[in-house]
Amino acid sequence: MGSEEEPSQMRRAVVDSLAGAISGGISRTVTSPLDVIKIRFQVQLEPTTSWGVLQRDVYGPSKYTGLLQATKDILREEGLPGFWRGNVPALLMYMPYTAIQFAVLHKLKTFASGSSRTEDHLHLSPYLSYVSGALAGCAATLGSYPFDLLRTILASQGEPKVYPNMRSAFVDIIKTRGVQGLYCGLSPTLVEIIPYAGLQFGSYDTFKRSMMAWNRYRYSNLNLGSEDDSVSSFQLFLCGFAAGTFSKAACHPLDVVKKRFQVPPVTLQIEGLKRHPRYGTRIESSTYKGMYHALKEIVAKEGFGGLYKGLFPSLVKSAPAGAVTFVAYEYISDWLESIIMIGSKAGVE
Repeated sequence: MGSEEEPSQMRRAVVDSLAGAISGGISRTVTSPLDVIKIRFQVQLEPTTSWGVLQRDVYGPSKYTGLLQATKDILREEGLPGFWRGNVPALLMYMPYTAIQFAVLHKLKTFASGSSRTEDHLHLSPYLSYVSGALAGCAATLGSYPFDLLRTILASQGEPKVYPNMRSAFVDIIKTRGVQGLYCGLSPTLVEIIPYAGLQFGSYDTFKRSMMAWNRYRYSNLNLGSEDDSVSSFQLFLCGFAAGTFSKAACHPLDVVKKRFQVPPVTLQIEGLKRHPRYGTRIESSTYKGMYHALKEIVAKEGFGGLYKGLFPSLVKSAPAGAVTFVAYEYISDWLESIIMIGSKAGVE
């Protein structure tokens, strides 16, 4: 029994990892322009709106003030490639991230439900779905964090570039801050990822269960003679869209704090993120002493609106990103499973 079960577990882990990596890569590349804009807003200390400023004399004028204005500026100053700045480390971060996340998530749900069947996982309580998603997010974050840091630095530096490529940024961080520099901002990231991943996967499962219940109700009312509860591609897209919107809106302030910690001093001579002065005030090494202090400082100097800088491009990006990731994962995992099954049968014959 054990010898027959182990290959199926290994097969499922391979399917989850590959499907997660591919779906993550597709989603990441498609939504990169919005992510670049979001990061530019998040690391900008200057206010983006007049209503969010409590102390107007603290900072100067903003480089970016709105989604359309930021899009025009980046296109004019950096061209189309500017919207995919930092996409290589982002892919190196996001593909292993989603691979680890989906593989660990399936394993945890299998443990919780006592079954490896995906259909049985939908019967888990929302609480267990939340906990499984949170733990899977933590595991994925630990495994891919250095690439997240490099992505943030490259995406936020603007023009003229200080780091021409990922290698130069990596070498400078190691030289000036050591290996621990690659994990700068890890604590607020983990604090953010627990509610974010939990809400994302927990709400996705909840929306999917609701959609299945709606399908059963619709079929029974139409007297079609069956209770088909299968979820269509469009319905999966809606579930992922809603889950991405809900989780990102709830956790955005923590993401802002994380980005502020990810761009500390990168040289011993110049404090703050290395970028051209026209991009605004640099984040100094002594600006934030901890996560709670960062939240207080942002609210005190930038208003509550400071905690939601980049929210609009973040939501515009996260909603379709979540939808694309979940839909692509569902279909790619089914496709890989069918290929492996066909290969196994051919091998037996």
